[in-house]
Amino acid sequence: MSENFAYPVGLRLSGRRVVVLGAGQVAQRRLPALIAAGADIVLISPSATASVEAMAEAGEVRWERRRYQDGDFEGAWYALITTDDPGANAAASAEAEARRVWCVRSDDAEASTAWTPATGRSEGVTVAVLTGRDPRRSAAVRDAVVEGLRDGTLAAPRHRARGPHVALVGGGPGDPDLITVRGRRLLAEADVVVADRLGPRDLLDELPPHVEVIDAAKIPYGRFMAQEAINNALIEHAKAGKAVVRLKGGDPFVFGRGMEEAEALAEAGIPCTVVPGVTSAISVPAVAGIPVTHRGVAHEFTVVSGHVAPADPSSLVDWAALAKLRGTLVLLMAVEKIGPISRTLIEHGRDADTPVAVVQEGTTATQRRVDATLATVAERVVAEGVRPPAVVVIGEVTALASGNHR
Repeated sequence: MSENFAYPVGLRLSGRRVVVLGAGQVAQRRLPALIAAGADIVLISPSATASVEAMAEAGEVRWERRRYQDGDFEGAWYALITTDDPGANAAASAEAEARRVWCVRSDDAEASTAWTPATGRSEGVTVAVLTGRDPRRSAAVRDAVVEGLRDGTLAAPRHRARGPHVALVGGGPGDPDLITVRGRRLLAEADVVVADRLGPRDLLDELPPHVEVIDAAKIPYGRFMAQEAINNALIEHAKAGKAVVRLKGGDPFVFGRGMEEAEALAEAGIPCTVVPGVTSAISVPAVAGIPVTHRGVAHEFTVVSGHVAPADPSSLVDWAALAKLRGTLVLLMAVEKIGPISRTLIEHGRDADTPVAVVQEGTTATQRRVDATLATVAERVVAEGVRPPAVVVIGEVTALASGNHR
C-alpha cells in the first residue's frame, strides 16, 4: 500500500452483514452511519455505553454480549474493530484478512485494510475526506466542503427535473450574511432571480454571469398592476423551465406580499417553496442595541405597517388600541407617516415622552440611529434627513442603549 494513500470507494452495505467489535465511544460514533446505510449489524462486546445499548434495545443492531471469537467474521462484508484488547484486535484483524473482509482498526491505522473517512452530508450529497493519519485535518476539510454546499458558496450545480418551480426566499434585513443557509443555496442554483429593491443587493453580485437578475421595480407593468406583473414574470420564467428565485427583503410573509405570489403560483399550477427570512422588525432593532422585549421593561411587542396614515379610510390598524399597549411598538414603512402616527398615539393616551429610536438602513454599512421621543420624533426625522428604509421602535426598551451599534 502506498504511504498514506487509500483508494476511495462508497460501500453499499444495505442488508449486508457488518461486524462491530467493541461497544465503547468509538463504536458509539460509528454505528449511526452504519445504521443509516441499512447494514445488518452484529455487535460483539460484553458491555456497551448507554447510547449503544439504546441502539440495541431499539433493534437497530444485534448485540451479542461476549468477547470476540474466531469465526465471527464469517459471511461479513465489512468489520470495525474498536475494543481495548490488543490481542483480540490482532486476532480479529488476522481473521478479517484471511476472509478478505475489509476491516477498520481504531487502535492501529497501519494494520487496517480500510480507513474511516470524515463524512458529512448536505442535500443528498455525502462528503468523505481522508488525509492519512491526520483526522483533525480530515474533519476540517469536510466541514469546509459541507458548509460551502449548504450556503451555496461552493458551486455544485445539480441535475434537476425541468418542471416549473419558484422559491420565495426571504433575504433578511440587508446584510448578506443574514440570509438563511437554504436561501443562499437556492440563489446559487437559480437561473432567474426576481429581486426586490430592499433585498440584500450584495448577494446579487455573487451570482454567476448566466443568471438573469430582474429588478422587480423595473418590470414593465403596462395594463397590469405592479404585483400582477411580478406574478406573471415568475410564472412565465418558471414555465420556461428555469429555476426561479423570488428574492424578497426580510421575510416573504411579513408585509412582503409573499402570500399573494404564492397564491398566483398555485393558481397557475406551479409548485412553490417558501424560505423564511430574518425580519427587519426584530433584527434591525437588535443590531442597533435595542431588544424588542426585556425582563421588567417589555413583555410584548407589536409589529405594525405604517405606510398608511391613521386618518386614511383604508387603514386596517386600530391605533387607539395600540396606544394603550404597554409593550414595544415596531413600525415598518412608517418614516413618511411618522408625524400623524405619533400624534395619533399621543392623542389616544401614549405618553408623549415615550422614547423612540429610528434605525435607517439597519444591518448595512450605512446604518444609523436617531433617538427622540414620541413628541419629537417627527421633527427629528425631518431634521436628520431620515429616509426609507427605516424601522421605528417605540417604547422603553429604546432607552436601554443609545448611539449607533453594529
